[in-house]
Amino acid sequence: MKQLVIVGLAAGLFLTACKEHRYVDLTSGAYVDLEKDESGKLVDKNTHKPVYIYVDTKTHDTIYGETGEVINGYVVKTEDGKYKYESNDEYREKSGDYKIKREGDEVKIKDGDKKIKIEDGEKKVKKD
Repeated sequence: MKQLVIVGLAAGLFLTACKEHRYVDLTSGAYVDLEKDESGKLVDKNTHKPVYIYVDTKTHDTIYGETGEVINGYVVKTEDGKYKYESNDEYREKSGDYKIKREGDEVKIKDGDKKIKIEDGEKKVKKD
């Protein structure tokens, strides 16, 4: 009976740990907790640094952190062992009041009354 309780407890702890660590940052290889910053980008909740590419271990999708776009099949490993997003240069998504459009290096996000434009690494935010 003791062994059964110990095995059950260990299984419960294992499953709880798996639920806690859902996202893997491909740049660092570490599990991260994610949150959106004021521009809509996903960042590491603890360091507040942007997450370039991450894997959702629940859905097994690879996701581009800047836009939230699922990029399965567009990630390549470079010679130096880093991962790179080989985009198809255009992406659009609309969900209610949220819209995102990416063409090349330019990203436009509209979320309710907030508009964000990212171009050449420079971010501009407007609120109506």
